[in-house]
Amino acid sequence: MTPKELLQKVRKIEIKTRGLSQNIFAGEYHSAFKGRGMMFSEVREYQYGDDIRDIDWNVTARQGHPYVKVYEEERELTVMLLVDMSGSGLFGAVADETKREMMAEIAATLAFSASTNNDKIGAIFFTGTVEKFIPPKKGKKQILLIIRELLDFKPADRSTDIGEALKYLTNALKRRCTAFLISDFIDRGDWQQPLQIARNRHDIMALQVYDKRDTQLPDIGLMRVADLETGDERWIDTSSKSVRRTYDRWWYQRQQEMAERLRAANVDFASIASDENYVKSLMGLFKNRTARR
Repeated sequence: MTPKELLQKVRKIEIKTRGLSQNIFAGEYHSAFKGRGMMFSEVREYQYGDDIRDIDWNVTARQGHPYVKVYEEERELTVMLLVDMSGSGLFGAVADETKREMMAEIAATLAFSASTNNDKIGAIFFTGTVEKFIPPKKGKKQILLIIRELLDFKPADRSTDIGEALKYLTNALKRRCTAFLISDFIDRGDWQQPLQIARNRHDIMALQVYDKRDTQLPDIGLMRVADLETGDERWIDTSSKSVRRTYDRWWYQRQQEMAERLRAANVDFASIASDENYVKSLMGLFKNRTARR
């Protein structure tokens, strides 16, 4: 992609996603996320009715009578975008764009929505390792930097390790943040424990982006398929019903396993096909979170 083509693509995504964030998502984003974070403000003497769980035992021991910690609602949040840059994201058999391009557009929409609320935005690009960390900052320049990197970044690895990205998030950000994990979740590893640890510290949401051709094999006879992450190739007979059934079972089981892991960690998630309008899915996700508050 030439610099001119990159600039045109960045501009196109900026116009579309900024309009969405301002006209559609701004209210839902604010309702779903503002005020979820609480930060320490001060300590004061215990008063009747205070929650005993807020007692500061160190200060209480020094003063000889109970003191409690006082928290205030965070007016500004830090939003982190964890974006899967592995080889499988280059697949795009059904829609007129790859999964990675769809991920970039979703990430841009979320970034502009966060910026509307004056939140800081940062990003972690990962494959089998963390390839790039963009520290959270405010402003349009920061968003455009993230979009440019999403579109033009050349990862060194093609594999996927979601657990590694989550570990990095846990270690890199000490204060609580809102993190969006954006991936197709084609990961053969076990990322359950890193997810649970990260979820205990941060507010995490997961967005699966998949291509409909990921979900089933077409009945077109012999077909050569390649694993975009390992490079392995093989011939399969898609005219065989048993082959197609086996693939259907594999996809279903993989989806069930992903959903079980996310639910076990109390992580809200949505699955979005790359030829679908992601607006509806994101709106539904935000509204569900708001309704539970």
